Amino acid sequence: MTTTAPRAATTRTPDSRAPAARGRAGESAALAAGAVVVLLLAAVSMFVGVSDISLPRLLGGDPAAWDIFWISRVPRTVAVVLAGMAVAVAGLIMQLMARNRFVEPSTVGTTESATLGILVVTVLAPGAPLLAKMAVAGSFALLGTALFLAVLRRLPTHNTLLIPLVGIMLGGVIGAVTTFFAYRFDLLQTLSNWMVGDFSGVLRGRYELLWIVALLTLFGFIAADRFTVAGMGQDFTTNLGLNYARTMRLGLVIVSLISAVVVTTVGAVPFLGLVVPNIVSLIFGYNLRRAVPWTALFGAGFVLICDVIGRCVRYPYEVPVGMVMSVIGAVLFLILLLRKRNA
Repeated sequence: MTTTAPRAATTRTPDSRAPAARGRAGESAALAAGAVVVLLLAAVSMFVGVSDISLPRLLGGDPAAWDIFWISRVPRTVAVVLAGMAVAVAGLIMQLMARNRFVEPSTVGTTESATLGILVVTVLAPGAPLLAKMAVAGSFALLGTALFLAVLRRLPTHNTLLIPLVGIMLGGVIGAVTTFFAYRFDLLQTLSNWMVGDFSGVLRGRYELLWIVALLTLFGFIAADRFTVAGMGQDFTTNLGLNYARTMRLGLVIVSLISAVVVTTVGAVPFLGLVVPNIVSLIFGYNLRRAVPWTALFGAGFVLICDVIGRCVRYPYEVPVGMVMSVIGAVLFLILLLRKRNA
């Protein structure tokens, strides 16, 4: 009697990489759709304003309409998009550095420190070029952010609500010092231009420094994995072989320079770096490499919407975008605080 060995059963196992590939493709398609929405908002922004810049006039070759379009509307819209993307990403990095979801540059003293730096260089060297003012503002923002993180390490507890309150108090102290010296040197009117974000004065030749923040946002995306690991704490980061201090310094430089460039060019844009990263994290989780593109898109779209509202709410007059964002951002900030407390 002869026996034959049974043939090995051939089973088809599904490729485990297929769902992940489909997930990446779906997210890429969603990002592309989000980019299209932002582009549509940008197109709307370019045709909203006191001057009649309509599509028929442009297609008809009206030279006056084309001049306003290229000199004012396009630079303004580009500035809004760049500032929105950069400040939102800076807020996301700041939250990982502080290990708290309720901080951002305008609530930890970074923006106020940058404003103080601009005031100092205005008083001591009023004829300094814009790039020099940005460098001084960046240095002050770096010192102010480092001071907040130093105070944070000495807190008795990492209470979720205590950290942003300490940051707001620190920013209030720096802002009070800035206001005092601005009053003494009769610069209160000038100071208000830096403390309230306003894109109405953006023209061709006066916004190009904002391309620096686009480069800094790209650096933030490249180093996203490092910031994600650093957000786990110093011991965890060191055990993985990553230099924690170097990563924190990189984050400090990115956040400080973004804050300085935006404040120098268009003024402070409050609550953007707080609200947008929290909304993105609620939807997409806390992986920074995945969150950075969405944060940039949400930030650009949010500022575009606020800018259009500011131009329409008292038409033909204009409300600065910083005021609109202060109202909307403060309401959303309170909702996030109450949601965290009830969770």
